[in-house]
This record gives sequence, C-alpha cells and structure tokens, in this order.
Amino acid sequence: MESCVIETPLGIAKITGDNDGIASIKILDCTESLTTNIPTLLLACVNQLNAYFKNELKSFNLKLNPKGTDFQLKVWQALETIPYGKTISYLDLAKQLGDVKAIRAVANANGKNPLWIIIPCHRVIGSDGSLTGYAGGLHRKQWLLNHENEYKQQSLF
Repeated sequence: MESCVIETPLGIAKITGDNDGIASIKILDCTESLTTNIPTLLLACVNQLNAYFKNELKSFNLKLNPKGTDFQLKVWQALETIPYGKTISYLDLAKQLGDVKAIRAVANANGKNPLWIIIPCHRVIGSDGSLTGYAGGLHRKQWLLNHENEYKQQSLF
C-alpha cells in the first residue's frame, strides 16, 4: 500500500492506495510532513483533488478500492450518484436504497466513508436542510458545500 500526505484548503490529507485503487483519503488533525515525491499510483488522485479545489474538476475519474461491508459499499456507490453542487437527505438516500427504515444504518455507513470528497458524503444533509454529522467536522462539510455551490457569494470589495 502506497501513501502520501498533501496539503488541502481543509487541512493535511493522507491518501492511501495500491494497484487495486485508492483505498482512503483522510484529513489529519495533527501535523505530518508533506510528501515531496508523490507515488505514481497516487499521482492522478492528488492531481484531481488539486483540480477540484481550484474549481477545475467536478467529477472524479479514479479507480477506487474502499474497504467496507456489503451494505457500506452499496451506500457509498449511491453517494457517488449525487451530482456536484446538489444535496440529498439521509432519508431520501435510505429511500433510494429501498428501505426507509434503514436511515440510521445509511447515516452510519455515510460516516464511515473512507474516501473523503471523492465519494461525496458531504452532500448528505438532514431532512430539514441542516448540516448533520461529518467525520471531518461540520466546518469542513460547510466549506465543501459552499465550494460546490454554483451561486457563490461574491465579495463587493
């Protein structure tokens, strides 16, 4: 398994993956040395994340290999269908997966998503429109939703 540590607008991120695909992207809450030579296997991921943060990319095209239960994988696949700049509620996601009663399980699987941003768990919100739960912190979830909003508030000064 290869890994690298990069700087993003939301903090230091660690990316891991191998020939089977990108396995995880995690925000670190500690300081770690940035990787100076990105492993070839992770270079496309780093480049696409950088393009995303520069508003040059709205859809990732990477080989992914997240580890999880069958149910978690099903939820994560559903998350990938949420368009850039759009949100869905946990309830609607549970309905989309065919079981409205699975809302807590869906929320739990959403919170265990190992591929921050690429599998867009930040696009799932409460039924009342509130920001609820985000492993990276609600301030990061808000930042990502603002970043993807096509009607960004522009400064007058």
